[in-house]
Amino acid sequence: MNLCFLSATELVALMRSGQVSAREVMHAHLAQIAQHNPAVNAVVTLVADRALAEADAADAATAEGRSLGPLHGLPVAHKDLVDTAGIRTTRGSRFYRDHVPTADAPIVQRLRAAGAITIGKTNTPEFGAGSQTFNEVFGATRNPYALDRTCGGSSGGAAVALACGMVPIADGSDTGGSLRNPAAFCNIVGFRPSPGVVPNDTTTWSPLSVSGPMARTVADTALMLSAMAGPHSHHPLSLDLDPAQFAQSLARDMAGARIAWWGDLGGIPVEPEIRRVINAQRAVFESMGCTVDDAEPDFTGVDDAFLTLRHLSFHTNYKALVAQRPEWVKAPVQWEVAEAERLSSADVARASARQSLMFQQAATFFERFDYFVLPVTQVEPFDITVPYRTEINGIPMPTYVDWMRSTWYVSFMACPAISVPAGFTTDGLPVGLQIVGRPRGDLAVLQLAHAYEHATQHGARRPALVHG
Repeated sequence: MNLCFLSATELVALMRSGQVSAREVMHAHLAQIAQHNPAVNAVVTLVADRALAEADAADAATAEGRSLGPLHGLPVAHKDLVDTAGIRTTRGSRFYRDHVPTADAPIVQRLRAAGAITIGKTNTPEFGAGSQTFNEVFGATRNPYALDRTCGGSSGGAAVALACGMVPIADGSDTGGSLRNPAAFCNIVGFRPSPGVVPNDTTTWSPLSVSGPMARTVADTALMLSAMAGPHSHHPLSLDLDPAQFAQSLARDMAGARIAWWGDLGGIPVEPEIRRVINAQRAVFESMGCTVDDAEPDFTGVDDAFLTLRHLSFHTNYKALVAQRPEWVKAPVQWEVAEAERLSSADVARASARQSLMFQQAATFFERFDYFVLPVTQVEPFDITVPYRTEINGIPMPTYVDWMRSTWYVSFMACPAISVPAGFTTDGLPVGLQIVGRPRGDLAVLQLAHAYEHATQHGARRPALVHG
């Protein structure tokens, strides 16, 4: 029994029944990290002694007939953007190289309250900026399916740790695709919940940035979500929902589900191999009894509006750091701050109006359809030495985020979206399929993703690196 590649659901059942101890599970994952992390650089801070002590406490609870919660004894790694009390949190920045928070972020509090045990922190780009995981503190994280390729980002360390069996669950965050992009590049599952389902680490009215779960299966992702989700009094967009809904069986007959199939997303370029792999999946949905029609939302004007609102967020968070030590801040973050300072109030008003209109358009779109299906990424995992793609199919990408519009167009819809393994390119590189649901239809998205996963089993293929 390879504990490192059992599902989170299986591990919890084994630990609760006493068939396997939490210490055994923790030891196995620590050994997996020791063996494979040097090659990929996914886990950047490890708290092994603390994790083993908490595993012993979980075993003591089991001996007393107590369960610590739905995530009882599960090792979890937290993205290095997320505050963890007593554990270094660098945000991939030299400013925070030695920063040790005194309090846990809300999602960390909830995961620990559900019985999960923190094993360490996962790598991320500086301030989470960009879908290529590298920084000046820890260096780059490598794709386990091809060590010379990027793992995506910004939750890249989390995706690689999962793909390599270093943890069964990991948290991530997503503004323009930071959960979904690395999930697609690493053949695991990443779920972007509806805004307000999971409390953010910062209080904001913006629906663009969310936190969410990552795992190797859809069921494990939903189990983790059941611990992360729920109302929070300090978060303005927080939804009053019952998180237990995500812990129920995801099995559902998908016959009759109405699927809108992507076309060209307003004309953005997509590499031929991505298009080939994704479009081959249409037959899978049809075989499940779904009705599949060609249709997609109107993304006109989203490019300017999304970037405008993104610039404002970076300006709020990083202007002071750029002014203090510009040489410590990478060029894309400086660019975001500079762009924000060129914006007028009218620019911001137009972006906000387009955001409101997009929500209305999404609501209308999902009166006709139950789901929207499209690629997660426009490109295959690329050379790890390339900071970001500057062209696709010969078409220039002017900024460091233009090559990932297939994810941030969806972010702008304020709808739940999941990346689920969809197969591989002819070179053996993972491709992710993106399922989008109606606003606040998170459970329905997980149900279709679960059905698709079981119909295809693409996620069962592991990196040769780990000989799973």
